[in-house]
Amino acid sequence: MSPRSTAPHEIVERALALSRADGCVVIADEESSANLRWAGNALTTNGVTRGRTLTVIATVNGSQGAASGVVSRSAVTTDDLEPLVRAAEEAARAAGPAEDAQPLVEGTAHSAAFTEPPAETSSEVFGSFAPALGESFATARAGGRQLYGFAFHSVTSSYLGSSTGLRLRHDQPTGTMELNAKSPDRSRSAWAGASTRDFKDVDPAALDAELAQRLAWAERRIELPAGRYETLLPPTAVADLAIYQLWSSGARDAAEGRTVFSKPGGGTRVGEKLSDLPLTLRSDPQAPGLESAPFVIAHASGDDSSVFDNGLPVGPVDWIRDGVLNRLPTTRHSAGLTGLPVTPAGDNLILDGGGTKSLEEMVAATDRGLLLTCLWYIREVDPATLLLTGLTRDGVYLVENGEVTGAVNNFRFNESPVDLLGRVAETGRTERTLPREWSDYFTRAAAPAMRIPDFNMSSVSQGV
Repeated sequence: MSPRSTAPHEIVERALALSRADGCVVIADEESSANLRWAGNALTTNGVTRGRTLTVIATVNGSQGAASGVVSRSAVTTDDLEPLVRAAEEAARAAGPAEDAQPLVEGTAHSAAFTEPPAETSSEVFGSFAPALGESFATARAGGRQLYGFAFHSVTSSYLGSSTGLRLRHDQPTGTMELNAKSPDRSRSAWAGASTRDFKDVDPAALDAELAQRLAWAERRIELPAGRYETLLPPTAVADLAIYQLWSSGARDAAEGRTVFSKPGGGTRVGEKLSDLPLTLRSDPQAPGLESAPFVIAHASGDDSSVFDNGLPVGPVDWIRDGVLNRLPTTRHSAGLTGLPVTPAGDNLILDGGGTKSLEEMVAATDRGLLLTCLWYIREVDPATLLLTGLTRDGVYLVENGEVTGAVNNFRFNESPVDLLGRVAETGRTERTLPREWSDYFTRAAAPAMRIPDFNMSSVSQGV
């Protein structure tokens, strides 16, 4: 029997029926994906994949509290179900009481589409994109540049059922496109990316034109020393920093004095003003173009997630509101420990700064400064201040008297995104963007460009 011959909702129901544990949650993830790759102005590979992963979470009550056992398997058939369920139960019995134990969620309305077939993608998602990409190859070839990159699209249908009666389903499309243009001698490189749900809003020609301009800027090279520079961060770089900040903002760690959101003397910094600008950092599962799961789907427990919270509703939340720290991510367990509201972390992130200018308009208003393309290899240096380090990549440009006058060397930077919130001088308009560093993990983001008056370029980097 093929793994996909049994409908996912039937697999969930059969697994739940086999359970002998005190509680059980079953998650069936049906994923299909399609991809295109290209190099040197020509397509190189394309493909379509499909698969199923089943996660069984068993909970066993004990005199000292409930324990949980989690087992996941791919390509699961009906013959695999009983061994999988028994393995989860055995793991729960062998484990000690779970620190995050809570009653399994109940009372959530069933998803109307729970019994319907999973959504799927195919190569047809690139129906209009691929011909436009081919035209961009021809344009690039005529312009003396080479295009490299890839486009990826997936759809995951998640079916979540529980012994408490939950029957929930969410379809998540995810699309990314990364385009890199290089000069024939590889001495100049420029990057652009896009996040999308269906590739109908991705314009390869526009991205290629942007890269052509950046390669032209880079024909003039200027060497600059390390130091603090007025710097324009594009939306992709701002999103990368904001995502790391969200990932580092768990309420429990903050309350226990381990993060930048810890209050000296105890507690958290919730309610503290972080920026003089009206910055709002938020997540919203219904945000247009950035839609994400409206309920918790947790395949494992961690600092900011709990398998006991599976099915818990996820709503809109302002993490920072008008410059003030408003919420920190919590599970039901960590909310109880910290006294903060239950606030599951969402799967998208939006930063609004109130600005209306485009990045081009911000460049035109710059006397002298740097314009970045993106950041990469971001790593944490100090959790107490959230000091991060990383490198610039694929183009750092000098702006003089409102115009880009050339490309400068790359740098290593040392900055804290929380500290930057207090120093940002201007934000542009918020737009959807692809976070380059975290694009394998987090794609649904919107952010403005930011003007930082004294961004710390701590040393020179020899990267391209």
